[in-house]
Amino acid sequence: MTNSHRAWVATRKGLFELGRKGKGWGIARVSFLSEPVSMLLPPTASGRMLAALNLGHFGVKVHASDDAGATWREVGTPAYPPQPPEATGVPWKLVQIWSMESVAGALWAGTLPGGLFRSGDGGETWQLVDSFWSRPERAGWFGGGYDVPGIHSILPHPTRPGELLLGISCGGVWGSSEGGTQWGLQAKGMRADFMPPEQADDENTQDPHLIAAGSAQPGTLWCQHHNGIFKSTDGSVSWQEVKAPLSSFGFAVAAHPSDAHTAWFVPAIKDEKRVPVDGALVVNRTRDGGRSFETLRKGLPQKDCYDLVYRHGLAVDDSGTSLLMGSTTGNLWASDDGGDSWLSVSTHLPPIHAVKFE
Repeated sequence: MTNSHRAWVATRKGLFELGRKGKGWGIARVSFLSEPVSMLLPPTASGRMLAALNLGHFGVKVHASDDAGATWREVGTPAYPPQPPEATGVPWKLVQIWSMESVAGALWAGTLPGGLFRSGDGGETWQLVDSFWSRPERAGWFGGGYDVPGIHSILPHPTRPGELLLGISCGGVWGSSEGGTQWGLQAKGMRADFMPPEQADDENTQDPHLIAAGSAQPGTLWCQHHNGIFKSTDGSVSWQEVKAPLSSFGFAVAAHPSDAHTAWFVPAIKDEKRVPVDGALVVNRTRDGGRSFETLRKGLPQKDCYDLVYRHGLAVDDSGTSLLMGSTTGNLWASDDGGDSWLSVSTHLPPIHAVKFE
C-alpha cells in the first residue's frame, strides 16, 4: 500500500484538510473557520463525509459533504427523547459528538453523555440505540475529563456487521454481537486505581481512554487506559496489562492496520499534570505485541514541551507507515517511516481534537 495523500485535522477553530506537499504536508482547505469541530468521518468513495460541530450556546450540529469537503450542508443531529420524570442522574441532553465510525452502510455516533446513535441514511437522520441507553449499568457511569460519561471508541467489526465494540469514559468496554440489540461488559482484566480497592476491578467503572484495532486482525485490541496500557487477543473477552517506558499513562493509541503486533502510544504524566514526561514529547512503539517498546524522539521537541495529545490526536494510515499527531497546543507532526522520525507540519494550529487519514 502507498501512503495516504489526504488527511483532516479537527480543531477548536475549524476543520483543516491536508494534502501532500513535497515530502511533507500542507494545508489545502479550511472549513468551518472559527467553529469547534469535535469529530469527522473522512470521505467515502462517493465523496460523502461528515463533520460534528460543538457550537456552545447554539448546540451540537452535524454537517455533510458530498464532494469530499468542498461544500457542506447541515443534516440531522442526534437527539435524545424526552427524559421521563423518574429518570434521575445525567440529563438526557446532547453535549458533544465524541466519536463517529462507519461500516457496511451504517454510521455510528458516540456522544457525551454516553449515548450511541445509528444512521442508515448517511447521517441525514439518527436513531438512539435504546437497547444500550436503557442498560441499568449506565447508572454507575461517571465522567472522566468531562462532567458526564462519553463514548469515545466505536469499533465495528470490518467483516461481521452485527459485531460492535464500545469504549466509555468512565463506563468500561461494551460489546454486541447481535447488531446492537444485546450488550455485555467486556473489560475483564482492566484495573481502575482511582476507585476504592474493592472496586478497582469493577468492569463498569473502568476508564479506557481509547481502544484501537487493525482492520486485518480485529481480534487483537489495544487500549490506552487511565491506569495503563492493556491488550486483548481474544476480541476483548479478556485484557492483559502491558508495561511501557517512561509512563503507561496517556490518551492516544494507534494500531497498525495489518500487523497486530505493532501499536503506538504517547506517554504523559498523569492526573493533575497531563504533560510530557521531563518536558520531552515522545512516541512509544511496540512491534512485538507489547513485550518491548522503542521510544521515538527524532524530530519531536525534547525540551520545555508541554503538548498533550488527546484521544483522537494520533492516527496511522492504511499503509501502516504514515502517522499524524496533533496536540492541544496546536502543534502537528507527521511521520512517513512508522514513527522513526517526525516532521513539523504546523506550530500554530488551534487546539487539535482529532486527526484522520482518507
